This record gives sequence, C-alpha cells and structure tokens, in this order.
Amino acid sequence: MKTTAKFEEMPHGSIWMMALRSSLLLIIVCGLAYPLASTGLAQLIFPHQANGSMIKDSSGRTVGSELIGQTFADPSFFQGRISSIDNNAAGSGSNNYAPSNPELLKRVQASVARWEKENPQVPIGKLPVDLITNSGSGLDPHISPAAAEAQIPRIGALRQLSEEQLKQLVEKNTEGRDLGVFGEKRVNVLRLNLALQELALTKK
Repeated sequence: MKTTAKFEEMPHGSIWMMALRSSLLLIIVCGLAYPLASTGLAQLIFPHQANGSMIKDSSGRTVGSELIGQTFADPSFFQGRISSIDNNAAGSGSNNYAPSNPELLKRVQASVARWEKENPQVPIGKLPVDLITNSGSGLDPHISPAAAEAQIPRIGALRQLSEEQLKQLVEKNTEGRDLGVFGEKRVNVLRLNLALQELALTKK
C-alpha cells in the first residue's frame, strides 16, 4: 500500500518569530560580538597598528602616520614621492596616465625642472625615478635609500650638516625587506625628517 507523508503547515506567526529571532541573533553575533572581539584582540596584540600606526615627535605630539605620506614644502627637509591627491588620506588613488599621455609628460618635466633648481649639485642622471613618479595609492610614505641619498647635498648645504652625518642618518632610518625577502629597502620620509630635526637641534 502506498503511503503519502503529511506535512503540517506552520502558522504564519511562528515563521515571523523564527525570522525575527534569527535576524536578532545574526545582528548580535556579526554586528556586535565579532567587531568587539576583533577590536579587542587587535588592541591587545597589535595596539600600535590598530590605532593607525601613529608617529610622535620627541615631545610626544602626534605628527602623522607611518602609513601615509606627507608633503614637505621646505627644501631643507627630505622630500617624498609625488602625490596627485596631495597625500589626502580621505581617498587613495592616482591618475592612471599612459606613458604617452601629454599630462604625464608635462608633470614629469615640471618635477625634473624643480629638481634641477633645488639640487644643482646632483645631475639629472642620478635622479631616482621614485622622486618624479606617483605611487599607485598616492599615499606612499616611503622612498628608496637612493632617493634619500640624492637629497643629501641640498639638505647639507641648507642646514650646514656634513654629508657623512646625513648618510648615517639615512642608513639608520632605512628599513630592510619584509621578513628579509619581500619588497625592497625603503626609508620612511616622516621618520627620517623627525630624525633630521633632532640632529639639527643637537647641532645648535
């Protein structure tokens, strides 16, 4: 004999209550418990990174983040990479110019002309490319050690510091490859300029 299963229809009120309980549970777990747990663990294990990797000067004043570049208008400081967004952390990105784009050519020519004016001691042939190119994010806080060393003659002349002192400063503030393998050696411009300021103060 063939039998057929009988299913009882669930009352509409029960369905709504199940949906409501499920929604409330997901809101509590995903919207409250998980964010609080991740934030708490981050503050416990990586407090510096969790709070924005902020950098403080010798007086304890927060002067920026080690993750975001800054513009230094004063030529007596080390200069970072070009930023098409003026290092505005509200939004990252850069103009995706093709090598043949006339706007890119105009910008590079302006950067080279500025370099020649501010660094007459260093020929164009020794100008590192990262000083006249934008990073993908427009917020890169680093330059290559070569880009820092190329600026030493200008800064030494403006601050009356020896090139040897400045070379040691650059070496001291050069970060190695991640895990000794990944990436390239780099210099955080903000940290380097803070160290430069300290050196200039000790000289007085």
